[in-house]
Amino acid sequence: MEVEIRPVVVSDLAIESLENIYTYGLETFSYASATLFIEELYVRINQLSVEYFHHPICRFVPTKTGIYRNLQHGKYLVVYRVKPERVEVLNIIHSSRSPSKIKATRKIKI
Repeated sequence: MEVEIRPVVVSDLAIESLENIYTYGLETFSYASATLFIEELYVRINQLSVEYFHHPICRFVPTKTGIYRNLQHGKYLVVYRVKPERVEVLNIIHSSRSPSKIKATRKIKI
């Protein structure tokens, strides 16, 4: 079975989250650690173009179609929506955040 390649689109909120994660890493760990972590995260987000169904359905955003999924990277959840024409990265949220914060990703427009 051949997987359809879909473009990955990242929301403004997700870009802001990536910037905040990187800044936190710089302040808390080191330049090398923060850079490696964020580079690996970018690679995994880009891989969603073909691996969009490899990750579990997001249990915090249940739907009958299962279009909301999440990729786990360290302690972060990358919440994304699978559309017929593209993959939409909605937000990147620390897993310690409340489920209601994660549910709110459903309302993010791209």
